[in-house]
Amino acid sequence: MKRRDLLKAGVAGATALAAPRIGNAAEANQINFTPHADLASIDPVWTTADITRNFSLAVFDTLYAYDAAFNVQPQMVEGVTTSSDGKQWELTLRGGLKFHDGEPVLAKDCVATINRWSQRDPFGDALMARTDELSAASDKVIRFRLKERFPLLPAALAAVNCAIMPERIAKTDPYQQIPEAVGSGPFKYVASERIPGQRVVYEKNTAYVPRKTGRPSFNAGPKVVYVDRVVWNFIPDPSTAAAALTQKEIDWWENPQIDLVPQLRRDEDLILTVKDRTGEIGCLRFNCLFPPFDNPTIRHVVLEAMDQKEIMEAVAGSDPGLIKTDVGLFVPGTPMASTVGVNITRGPKDYDKLKADLKAAGYNGEKVVILACASIPVIYAEAQVAEDSLKKLGFNTDFQSLDWSTVVARRASQQPIDKGGWNIFYTYLGGFGNISPAPNIAIRGTGTKVNWFGWPTDAKMEDLRNAWFNASNTAEQKKLCEEMQVQFWKNPPYVPLGMYVQPTAFHKYMQDVRDGWPQFYGVKKIV
Repeated sequence: MKRRDLLKAGVAGATALAAPRIGNAAEANQINFTPHADLASIDPVWTTADITRNFSLAVFDTLYAYDAAFNVQPQMVEGVTTSSDGKQWELTLRGGLKFHDGEPVLAKDCVATINRWSQRDPFGDALMARTDELSAASDKVIRFRLKERFPLLPAALAAVNCAIMPERIAKTDPYQQIPEAVGSGPFKYVASERIPGQRVVYEKNTAYVPRKTGRPSFNAGPKVVYVDRVVWNFIPDPSTAAAALTQKEIDWWENPQIDLVPQLRRDEDLILTVKDRTGEIGCLRFNCLFPPFDNPTIRHVVLEAMDQKEIMEAVAGSDPGLIKTDVGLFVPGTPMASTVGVNITRGPKDYDKLKADLKAAGYNGEKVVILACASIPVIYAEAQVAEDSLKKLGFNTDFQSLDWSTVVARRASQQPIDKGGWNIFYTYLGGFGNISPAPNIAIRGTGTKVNWFGWPTDAKMEDLRNAWFNASNTAEQKKLCEEMQVQFWKNPPYVPLGMYVQPTAFHKYMQDVRDGWPQFYGVKKIV
């Protein structure tokens, strides 16, 4: 309670970040935006971090895209032909596509991009496992020859991280970061103006040719840019960010701290609304390569100890309407979601029994290195509550408060603990992975092959996931998702810590802000 009172006071009393003030019509050409974190990486394949996803949406383009109803629409693709048996697809690129360096976008660039992306993405892996040959049939035609029918091919290629880049860059090892961000999207990244820890700048790509058909929706449809520049100013202190917003030093704050939302709602110049309905599922992620969490029984004890309601109240208790509990693999209420076994996520907890279970499982007091992001309040809140539960269980914890960029870098390490490795990190699972097994990277069980940080092995989960792709109808898919959830509770690669939906805040002069993730095409700034 004291923390909330302090933050509310900060809205009125904090000195805002020094930034250009918006006070004349000329500023209509620049959007000043405060993101939830500093840019961790420019490579949407190397990391799944949301901040890099948002960067990718501005700089790169995709062959297909999702609209607000999660239907797949063509984006860079102009036309498609398929063989009568459904095993050959030819995708024709639309005209006028150019990279930011002036070179035309060719089919070979797309082939190289898909090959790199599919080595790190679960949906891409499923697509390529069913592909005999992927080639450039001509400069404008991408050809897939499949082993079997795969109607989900466009949905796979609609993944935001299947971000088309020049062949010379796309040939970068997928486990290494790309050296530069050259896309064909509606904005160019201005690397010369980058200030690590503070500032990211984009300028309008004047050579970009938007689609001529469809309507703007989510990240699909014509991407028309109405501003010359977009400047991201990361402000780590929430009260300072709130003051900057109310004083019009920034136009749009991506993720206002939820403690501050009631106060901000009283400002008649602001709009506070939820744009991303897929929400954010809290995640305690295990490193399954090393003790103690190479032991699934120990992971299960941690799962039993976490109370979703308690954790989400620490995250979003000032606005309980934003919270969901009884969360399993997918967002409650969506077609693939299941309530099977969710009682394990509820309190109260019998810590005496759980401590005994932990000892019986073989925990021997090993140090547990925890990467906790202190620069993102909603992550730090879940980490602090979960840390208390881990201590009650008797874990020997090394709780490290870090900035998000450091967490993103360190979680990629597969080194042992005594060589800079880790045991647990905290994050949120958002976006399309919250509503379908296809892109859900957190449930993969392939060890160090095509897997997310943590590297669990679970052959049964992989079998169920493959069966889901081959299911003939939604009812069969839903049944398989229930079986996946049963298996998940037995062999958890992470702990779902509950869910919340995050409001965004922007001034009323910001018009046509799209549903979904932060995107700056289509937005008009009327000042």
